[in-house]
Amino acid sequence: MAIGLYFDVHVDHAIAAQLRRRQVDVLTAQADAADHLADDELLERASQLGRPIVTHDIRFKAMAESWQRQSRSFCGLIFGHLMQVPLGKFVNDLEIIAKATEAGDWNGVVVRLPL
Repeated sequence: MAIGLYFDVHVDHAIAAQLRRRQVDVLTAQADAADHLADDELLERASQLGRPIVTHDIRFKAMAESWQRQSRSFCGLIFGHLMQVPLGKFVNDLEIIAKATEAGDWNGVVVRLPL
């Protein structure tokens, strides 16, 4: 049981590097050549890949919550702001999420870190 994570362009590459060292599957929008996409397109892209998207962008979170209210399908969003969550806690929480959940657990879910 494990899920890959999809990182929005706003998420620091150091977080991805730390997670990869912990054997977490992380795909960034930049590595996916999707860094030019609008937020709604990026959420659809991550969903096509069966990965919840990780972001620091509050507007992105608001959009996903709007999709929830509309019962619009997406493969989850994980929001955390580094001014509210220490980097180490952010990484630890994402590791737990990645290793303890699978894609089916994330349909239409929005989570705010810390856990």
